[in-house]
Formats: sequence, C-alpha cells, structure tokens
Amino acid sequence: MAKQLLGKEVTAALNERMTAKVAELKTKGVEPTLCIIRLGERPDDLTYEKGATKRAEAVGVAVKKIVLSEDISKEELIATIEQVNADDSIHGVLMFRPLPVHLRDDEVEICNRLDPRKDVDGITDLSSAGMYMNKPLGFPPCTPSAVVEILDHYGIDVTGKDICIIGMSRVVGMPAAVLLMNRNATVNVCHILSHDVQEKAARAEIIVSAAGKLGLVGAGHVSPGQIVIDVGMNWDPAKNGMSGDVAYADVEPIVDMITPVPGGVGTVTSCILISHVVTAAERTLQ
Repeated sequence: MAKQLLGKEVTAALNERMTAKVAELKTKGVEPTLCIIRLGERPDDLTYEKGATKRAEAVGVAVKKIVLSEDISKEELIATIEQVNADDSIHGVLMFRPLPVHLRDDEVEICNRLDPRKDVDGITDLSSAGMYMNKPLGFPPCTPSAVVEILDHYGIDVTGKDICIIGMSRVVGMPAAVLLMNRNATVNVCHILSHDVQEKAARAEIIVSAAGKLGLVGAGHVSPGQIVIDVGMNWDPAKNGMSGDVAYADVEPIVDMITPVPGGVGTVTSCILISHVVTAAERTLQ
C-alpha cells in the first residue's frame, strides 16, 4: 500500500510557519495584506475567494477586496491595478482570471500592468523571468509551487532524480519543470504529441501528472518504488465528485507514494498563495 502524501499535513506545517512570520512582521510595523480583484460574480471565483480569505485570516494576513463590474473597460481596470501598485499597504494581489470576454484579447497586457513584486499568483512576464532565472522577481504560479512544497515537506530530495511531467501548460506543467530543474532534477516533459508516454513515465522515479484528463495515468504508466504527484482535478461521473488524472485504485497498489484527489495538491495551492503574500511583505523590509 502506497503512502499518501496528504495536503492537510503540508498546509498545517505551512500555516505554523506563516503565523510565526506574520507575528514577527507585525512587530516591525508591517501587516501582510492580500488584495483580491474580482470582476463580476462568477461562482468559481467566489468559492476560491472564500477559501483564500479563510486561509489568510487564519494566519493573520489581512484581506482587501476590490469588486468591479464585469463590463468594466480596459482603461478602468488598468487604473485600478495602478492604484493597487501604488498602495504600500498591499503586498500581494490576486486578480481572478480569465477576464471577461471583452477583455480577453488584452489579458496579457492587463496582467503585466501589475507590479511583479505583488504578483503572488505568477501572472506577469517578470514573474516568469524570475522563475526561469531562479531569482526573486515576482512569484511562480501557486499550483507548481504546491508540488514542490509537498515534495519538500515529505523530505523527498529531487536532486538528480528522473522526473516525468505529463502536461505542458504554462500554468502548471512547464513551471513545474522549471522549478524542479532549479533543484537539479532531470525532467522529461510529455504532452499530447509525445511518443511512448507510458514507457517514459514507467522509467521515471517521480511522476507529476498535470494533463487535466480523468484517469489518464493507469497501471501501465507506473512501476514499483515510484512517487506520483497528481495535479489533475476532473469531474468524475462515476463517483459524482472530483478525481485526478491518475486512476488511483489501479496505481496506488503499485507505487511507493501518491497524492490523493481531493486532499492532495489542491489543498496546498491556496495556502501557497498566502505564503507568497507573507514573503512579499518580508521583501519590503530587505
């Protein structure tokens, strides 16, 4: 039976560290503050906002919410972002995306108006540059950061290890590859056009599946002794709930360690967002 790498254990440790850091920052006159910019009332945005607010307040991070009309103009949204950039009391910004349809063509430009020092969700080009150069310019996206945090928490040193990432999205697969290579892992990124994915995955020491396809990774993809990190969150009609990319019942008896879905990477992701806010606040003192 594989050991479950549980997100709740990782978040508990993160929360403990963050609470101590926030308390220390407040003694120095800095109250770490997250600003949430939301356009409209999308149910998924409201759900994430509720969770992020709860996590922030649990460790003493303040939350400021800016709710804008869904039909806001590009110019008005940019003006709001520039006001937030100029507000020294705000350390991190979460702006919900995708933006409304009429702003989609300008989404990259709009995102890049955000000061990368406050870009705790990794949406600016300078955050990406910092990640690739392994320098503190902004922050990497939260989900791949959660993958690394889980590995760290459970004492899994990736130095020199062969890692197969399935999925090459710019928000999970590719950033995860960069973050792991920055830690001296040997990374093979597979995608929809890759050949022999099963063979490549079965040879790896660690598999990170971030393809967003229900049950994609089965028994044929894995080998004894492997560690499997399942980033996928897919609706599973069979259980009327969420499941990952990994066919858990088939894979779990074979591998050494595995993250469940739900209860794994997703649990850690919003906690990473808050940890980025705390780090951004610490950087203001440097």
